[in-house]
Amino acid sequence: MGGNSTYHFKNPVVRWFDSRLPMVSMVRAQLVDFPTPKNLNYWWTFGGIAAIMLVVQIISGVVLAMHYTPHVDHAFQSVEHIMRDVNYGWLIRYIHQNGASFFFIAVYIHMFRGLYYGSYKAPREILWMLGVIIMLLMMATAFMGYVLPWGQMSFWGATVITNLFSAIPFVGPAVVEWLWGGFSVDNPTLNRFFSLHYLLPFVIFAVVALHVWALHVPGNNNPTGVDVKSGKDTLPFHPYYTVKDLFAIVVFLALMMAFVTYAPNALGHPDNYIPADPLVTPAHIVPEWYFLPFYAILRAVPDKLGGVLLMFASIFVLFLLPWLDTSKVRSATFRPLYKIFFWVLFVVCLGLGYLGAAPAEGWYVIASQILTAYYFAHFLIILPLLGLIETPRPLPASISESVLGKGGGAAPAAAAAAPEKRG
Repeated sequence: MGGNSTYHFKNPVVRWFDSRLPMVSMVRAQLVDFPTPKNLNYWWTFGGIAAIMLVVQIISGVVLAMHYTPHVDHAFQSVEHIMRDVNYGWLIRYIHQNGASFFFIAVYIHMFRGLYYGSYKAPREILWMLGVIIMLLMMATAFMGYVLPWGQMSFWGATVITNLFSAIPFVGPAVVEWLWGGFSVDNPTLNRFFSLHYLLPFVIFAVVALHVWALHVPGNNNPTGVDVKSGKDTLPFHPYYTVKDLFAIVVFLALMMAFVTYAPNALGHPDNYIPADPLVTPAHIVPEWYFLPFYAILRAVPDKLGGVLLMFASIFVLFLLPWLDTSKVRSATFRPLYKIFFWVLFVVCLGLGYLGAAPAEGWYVIASQILTAYYFAHFLIILPLLGLIETPRPLPASISESVLGKGGGAAPAAAAAAPEKRG
């Protein structure tokens, strides 16, 4: 769908530069003239919101790194120095701290929107897989960043999570020793994590660029899941969607700043305001909230290796999703059974998040096992079967027909959903 812009630049300097390095025309083609389905709703703005949050995290992180000291004897005090002595250091630190949570909120909403509207289906498989890679990189970056304040939860979280790799046969102990830089979580560990935490956001930025590139080859999916049939189905990205996205971004940032200014520690853990002490174990070690569903899956299995494999499998199964869902219809709007199972999965993920914060005992473990079993059953059993037994509702013949609300001319679901031949 994307291509080179045919716009004739009036400014002679811009025209001269672009004729030799067509950067301006490329940006215009991809961010201004790009044909976008006319029926996109506000759920589609969370991709742009996530990109803005990545920029916020990189800028605030670079400023914090100027004042942070990655040493076990000084890390905790350097964070306190940032909070108390650096001009607006408290604001920058709280923006970075809460920005991580809101970054994950935007990405999780973005992914659930993709699940609901079938944005992982052909021809967008690579686009979806790049999105899962971005989520994995975010999780690694966030985990390492959580260690840097060197509070009690930082230290013990690093100890527990890195120890999980020791369950991997043959190479596990060597991997743990490399991560630690020795035989326990100590100064070399903090230095490694600081270095990787600083590097990985730029890797994420590069993968996001690939993600956007992969998006602009087939173009945006849309709430109907119907392919674009003609120019009547699209609008230029600017000004229609830039203004719409800007409004959503402002609202989202305002919500984040409400947390930053009024409840900056609401999403954190109070134990992290206690300096790390290897001799005192916290009563209940928990990761940040955005890791809790995966933490619940990890603890659902009594075997250490089994829990690690199940946790990684819960992410790996997302890579297989484009092939596990056998239905030819993309959008849940026209899939009555899938819509029910989607919302069940959503509730299951929320339940796993709650159980991840609960003690690993009693009925909490049993509930974690039940919800974990359903999580995998959704992808490995329910989705393949739904494509065989579900009868989708008729799809509109085009996006324009859906927008204008014309009832006539609806095509059978299988025929309307068949992918167009592309050169």
